[in-house]
Amino acid sequence: MAADRTDAQLEGEGGDCSNGKLLSTGDMARLSGNTLRTVRFYEEAGLVTPVSRSDCGHRMFARTELAKLQLVSDLREGGLSLQDIKALFELKAACPSAQEASARMSELLTRQIEELQRKIGLLRRLREELASTIAVISECRSCTDARFPLRCNECEVLARPDLPRAVRLLWST
Repeated sequence: MAADRTDAQLEGEGGDCSNGKLLSTGDMARLSGNTLRTVRFYEEAGLVTPVSRSDCGHRMFARTELAKLQLVSDLREGGLSLQDIKALFELKAACPSAQEASARMSELLTRQIEELQRKIGLLRRLREELASTIAVISECRSCTDARFPLRCNECEVLARPDLPRAVRLLWST
């Protein structure tokens, strides 16, 4: 995986414009599995910040920004909005005490965990339904009826009472 590359591997890249200690926008994209456009978008949103520019004018990021970018990407993939992610990153600084920051962060993260659990349940149910759908329609591979797909509604495979919803809606005519 690209994110597991060593410092020595990174130092050998980038030609004359790379200092080996900081990461270019391209490095950030490559190591996080994002596109250059995504890195720039998150930079514009204030979620990652370059520390300097190279002699060639490239934005250069501290390695901690790569970890931040990876977390942002994971949170987005998990379904959090950009606004929710920004709120998480800004929460601690907006609180007058560690107690309040901790309580508010815990509350926000608990809500996110609950939402993820809901989505995981949905995804599990959907996975099972799709797997059942594949099992049912795989029986249709042996169908030789010349009236396909018009005959499908007369077929004993589709007459089952426990037919998955996806089969009824995607395969039945």
